Amino acid sequence: MLHDILMIIVGLIIGIVIGFFGARYFMKKYLKKNPPINEDMIKALMMQMGRKPNQKQINQMMKAMEKYQ
Repeated sequence: MLHDILMIIVGLIIGIVIGFFGARYFMKKYLKKNPPINEDMIKALMMQMGRKPNQKQINQMMKAMEKYQ
């Protein structure tokens, strides 16, 4: 009985550790493939929409994007 409970606890701990490192690996892979938006991306997006952005507008967009992340 005690042996069974101990095995369940050890199994849970091993599962948590493997899950943590697996999730970490996949998040790093995802962020490398799909990087978060930076200033150059915002500038390119605004220029595609026909606007010539200045640094103040870019900073405002960056703050707005950080607010929702």
